[in-house]
Formats: sequence, structure tokens, C-alpha cells
Amino acid sequence: MNPMLTPAMAELLQRIGRARRTPLHHLSPPQARLAYVAAAEVLDLPRAPLPRVQALDLPGGDGRPRPARLYAPSHARLPVLLYLHGGGFVIGGLQTHDSLCRQLALRSGCAVLALDYRLAPEHPFPAAVDDSWAALQHLAEHGDEFGLDGARLGVGGDSAGGTLAAVAAIHARELGLPLALQLLITPGTAAHADSASHRRFARGFLLDDDAIAWFFDQYIPRGQREDWRFAPLQAEDLEGVASACVILAECDPLLDEGLAYADRLRAAGVAVTLELYRGVTHDFIKMGRAIREATLALDAAAAAMKQQLLP
Repeated sequence: MNPMLTPAMAELLQRIGRARRTPLHHLSPPQARLAYVAAAEVLDLPRAPLPRVQALDLPGGDGRPRPARLYAPSHARLPVLLYLHGGGFVIGGLQTHDSLCRQLALRSGCAVLALDYRLAPEHPFPAAVDDSWAALQHLAEHGDEFGLDGARLGVGGDSAGGTLAAVAAIHARELGLPLALQLLITPGTAAHADSASHRRFARGFLLDDDAIAWFFDQYIPRGQREDWRFAPLQAEDLEGVASACVILAECDPLLDEGLAYADRLRAAGVAVTLELYRGVTHDFIKMGRAIREATLALDAAAAAMKQQLLP
């Protein structure tokens, strides 16, 4: 057992290893999506019932409607968090993050609107970025049409969705769009997978370096990876972006770039709440049936939503 891992996390990784699932990067993107849907919520908390769960469409970056799903703990006019799912820009969707979005809405008292943005390689960079920007702007301008308060707006996501959320927060600043919160859960922020944490946790910690390379290659050519819309650490200036809640896992290849982004935000004068969970891996927030750190992280995310979005 790796001494860095909590006993519960180590046992969970052993169980996952014994299942002998085909690694996602050995599958085609359509096959990988099906495999992720089958496994994504196995360790998540049960899907919590909510008074309002509604299928919606939001305009995408190409002008065509994108599916979305609204979660709300009441039928009141609530502030809303636009949620962007993880999955390396290649896999994931409304089904894979349904439990997580329900928990955020239930624990925070805010509405959560999950977006089914376009995926690579069919829709490479910057399609996902464009979809998230279009959805955020639409919520700000037309939230009332959904019974939401678009003036009390946040954006959040996990993993690749955390990248998209960070980028959307920068874009909101550029547009002068008032944004109260960016919730960044184990986000990718760097142009290249070359930090010390990428080397330290390259194998055996759930998100392997081969998988990261596969996701990157599906999504974006190497020559474009310095673009801040892919790697927000490359952004020239972060002053004036929304307050941030950054949730990180200690045993995650993305740890160092998450810490570096939180530092960049603080240096730019942005209010940052940083939550680092020891002994757990990437994607831990979706493991509430197995590890207590998942529910602690959900509570931390919900507390940030309450503080920044609720009056």
C-alpha cells in the first residue's frame, strides 16, 4: 500500500485494479464514453431527490442548442452555478455527473445547471470553451426565463470542467459579466503535463499519464497548447476575475498546477479558498460511498456557493 494514500483510498484503488477494466485510452472515444457512463456513478452518493430537475437547452458556441439539466432544491428564484463536467474534454456528460450536481444543489441551496458541451475529437478545441462561454452569457442575460437569478451567477467544474470554469471566469471578466464564484475542483490549468506531481503520480493513482496524453491528443494539437483557453495558467492577467474555491487532491497528477493557479489568483488580488484533501486521488469528490473526503469536499464546495451566491 502506498503510504501517501489513506487506507480507504488504497483499498479502493485495489478494488478498481481487481476489476481489470480496459483503460479508457485503449478504447475509441465512443467506447470510452460508454465505459465511463457505466462506471462513473458506481462510487458516487445515491442520486438525491430534488423538487426540481428539468431538462433544458442552452445555446452552444456554434449557435445550435446544447442539452442541459437544471437541479434546484426549491421552485424559488435561486442563484445558479453553471456546472461543467469532467472527462478530459472527450468523455462525460449529464448522466455521469448527475449525482454530483444534485449534491451541490441540495447542500448549497442554490440551483445548479449542468451543460452537455461538445466533446472531442469530433469537436476539438475550442468547441467546449465556446459552448461554456455561450451558456454562461445566456444565463446572465436570460436566467429569468428559467426562473433563475442570472445576476447571482457562478461557474464550476471538475477536472477538464474545472479548466473550462477557470477559462469562463476570465472571459466573464473580459465581458464585464458579473460573476460571483468560480468553483474549481481538481482543475487542469497547465499547457503541458510536466510538473513534479505529474511525475510523482504518473502510475497507479487512478489518472495515469497515458490517459492524460490520450485526452490531450484527442482535444488539442500540441501547437495550440500554450493558448490560455486550454491552459489558464498561461493567461497574461488574472486581476478582477471572480472569487475562487479551489478543491484539490494530494495524490493527483494535477495537484501542482492547481496549487500554482490558486497562487496566481491570490497574487492578482483574487479571494481564494483552497481546500487540499490528503491521501486521495483525482476524481475523489465522486467517491462518496467509499471515502469520507468526498462528502467533506462537497460540503466545502456548497459552503463556497452559499457564501458567494446566496444573499
